[in-house]
Amino acid sequence: MINDIMVRDVIYEDHSAKTFNRPKWKTLLVSLKKHKNKTDLVLFTKWDRFSRNAGDAYQMISLLRKLGVEPQAIEQPLDLSIPENKMMLAFYLAAPEVENDRRALNVFHGMRRAKKEGRYVSQAPIGYVNRSKEDGSKYIAIKEPEASVMRWAFNEIAKGVFSTEDIHRMARKKGIKTGKHSFWLAVRNPLYCGKILVPQYKDEESYYAQGQHEPIITEDLFYKVQDVVNGRRRAIRPKAETIVELPLRGFLICPVCSKILTGSKSKGRNKYYAYYHCSKGCNHRFSAETVNDLFIKELQQYVPRKEYKKIYTALIIEAYKEQTKEQQLEKIRLSNQIDDYEKRLSKARDMLMTNQIDALDYRDIKSDYGSKLMKLQARFAGLNTDGDNIETLLNSGIENLFRLHSIYEYTQFVACRDLIGSIYPENLIYDGTGFRTKRVNEAVQLIYLINKQLDSNKKETNQNISVLSLMVGDEGFEPPTPSV
Repeated sequence: MINDIMVRDVIYEDHSAKTFNRPKWKTLLVSLKKHKNKTDLVLFTKWDRFSRNAGDAYQMISLLRKLGVEPQAIEQPLDLSIPENKMMLAFYLAAPEVENDRRALNVFHGMRRAKKEGRYVSQAPIGYVNRSKEDGSKYIAIKEPEASVMRWAFNEIAKGVFSTEDIHRMARKKGIKTGKHSFWLAVRNPLYCGKILVPQYKDEESYYAQGQHEPIITEDLFYKVQDVVNGRRRAIRPKAETIVELPLRGFLICPVCSKILTGSKSKGRNKYYAYYHCSKGCNHRFSAETVNDLFIKELQQYVPRKEYKKIYTALIIEAYKEQTKEQQLEKIRLSNQIDDYEKRLSKARDMLMTNQIDALDYRDIKSDYGSKLMKLQARFAGLNTDGDNIETLLNSGIENLFRLHSIYEYTQFVACRDLIGSIYPENLIYDGTGFRTKRVNEAVQLIYLINKQLDSNKKETNQNISVLSLMVGDEGFEPPTPSV
């Protein structure tokens, strides 16, 4: 041995030298403390292999010296008993730290530039997968079936019927593998509507850049979900536990005390029996099987006649055009608001350029108006349905109407409750023989009236159907109660 140094142990470590939180180093430190003053030197190739953080390095050198150990770099030897050599030590320790900081800053600016360009450069969230182009650039692409499940989850949360936790539980049953916290972060991520957040940095305010990836949902749906999860929109109906034999639970009103009927299952001699029943002093109850069967018959009166498909198509298109008048007015109103905020921002920029306001005031104005402007633009985009193919939607929609009662009978629990809620915006009263309600969905109510009108003229001679488009009843309409 050239320097007459006896090697006690050789340690190999591949962890970063940015910190001393390294497994092998911690093991060595424990050994040095255990055998204090029995080891003289700790050798390493260069000082940047010892540490790339000057502050941590000085503390560790002080600790090692207390243990009687002198740290020394083989390729950069320094006699630290000479005061001038401490300047060289400072250089050896600071140089790798500066290099690390420069590399980290380059990465930060590169990722920020990518976000401004609309490129997502992190681990792909649920429903997306990381991909590489031929030139090596990274991007994210939609991954099925997770994307469809996330789209379903956003739509369900926006309805405000079930809690986010319930939606997460149902989404896991549909196939996505994510924890509760990750799912919560996902529904708050604007990436799903095609936006990428560029965070605040120095004088630059945070803002949303238009992403290059394909969105899974619309901006309008995303902001509706944010209103629900932030508590600004209350659920329309109370949460109901998933008992498949009780799809009408929460929709029925007790005919005696006018409270909402709940439901439960009771154990009989050989099996369980489901009942809709009242609570808190009222003992009124109905057999769930009987009520469900009668409700299927109730739905049959709203099933349109197959031979009248062309009539329904014509009338629904007419109704669609009539209803979109309000939508067009809303678009004009939103457009005017957007123009107003854009003019205010433009005026604020002019005031900044002429020194009428300072940069801090302009930043506050931009942050306030910018947030409102973004939401208005999202709502405007959500109303922009001019490209929708109404004929295609009608074909699939009317086919579903023809099998309305079978959808209720054979569909999944959540979809079944959605169907009930869409037909009956308000709760139903079941009196033991039939159902009554204050209001039925206008489209379903129209089908009932058309069936009744057309059935009264089966020969279809001199039949004028133009009046049917105006035959939507007022609130308080109650369809006939079928007999048991």
